[in-house]
Amino acid sequence: MRYLARRLGLFVVTLWAALTVNFIIPRVMPGNEAQAVLATFRGTVNPAALKALEIQFGTNVHQSVFASYFQYLGNCLTGHFGVTAQNVSVVSEIGSKLPWTLGLVGITTVIAFVIGTVAGAISAWRRGGRFDGIVPPSLFVLSTVPVFFVGLLLIYVFAVKLGWLPLEGNYSIGATPSFSASFIGDVLKHAILPGISLVVVTAGLWVYSMRNNMVTTISEDYVKMARAKGLKETRVMSGYAGRNAILPNLTGFAMQIGYVLGGSIAVEYLFSYPGLGYLFYTSTTDHDLPLMQGLFLFYTLAVLVCVLLADLFTAVLDPRMREA
Repeated sequence: MRYLARRLGLFVVTLWAALTVNFIIPRVMPGNEAQAVLATFRGTVNPAALKALEIQFGTNVHQSVFASYFQYLGNCLTGHFGVTAQNVSVVSEIGSKLPWTLGLVGITTVIAFVIGTVAGAISAWRRGGRFDGIVPPSLFVLSTVPVFFVGLLLIYVFAVKLGWLPLEGNYSIGATPSFSASFIGDVLKHAILPGISLVVVTAGLWVYSMRNNMVTTISEDYVKMARAKGLKETRVMSGYAGRNAILPNLTGFAMQIGYVLGGSIAVEYLFSYPGLGYLFYTSTTDHDLPLMQGLFLFYTLAVLVCVLLADLFTAVLDPRMREA
């Protein structure tokens, strides 16, 4: 119980610090949200338009900093993050793009983690073999290649030359979103190239960390005892060595999942995929400060929640963590 209380306390303090930083940064920058939006238009700024935008964004230059801060915290707790430059609620704008990022980047990250973890475990279990000499180095080399280069290569081969797969978007132009088999198949077809790009680049990130953890765990006494009992190799590898070797990777994976919710900007921009990464790119080019602030808070909350869940899951797998 004390372990849970400590983790929740750290979660609250970190979240408060992130909210405070998000409040301070725009206010130390010159101008405000309304002026940033009008700066995208060339020419003289209309004072009436500026005042109207300041009212829309809730910018009150006559309000004290402390009053603005507590009003800001209240808005964050109630989910009121303002409106975008297109006069759309920030929450609804993020919510409309979140499913596409979860469906593409989230699933591919899980697949890459599973591939890298399993490959690392098998490589450590069969050290010096052909698998150990080919698969981990290959995956690691691929992880050093920029994701946009892999995406461009896949687009050139499978979309331009062969014409097998679409090169952009999340579904075909003119298609009506529904839960029909044809529409779902169209969505999956559009997700193949960006999904492969992410899996190829990120799978190698987990190989050597899992391999090193596994090599250390194999030498432990409880693994030797399990082997001496005559248990099957697969059971010893997964139930004894693998279960403990994977623990250090869980926190890293949780942080990776949290960042994934922000979307892969390079991939989503390259394939014009309407996820959170592409939304963040457009918010920066449009100088949409309310949307950027909302996305920053969402990214921070996603990472903190995922790390908290990873810590709790680690404590379930390893009771020693609860005593730390």
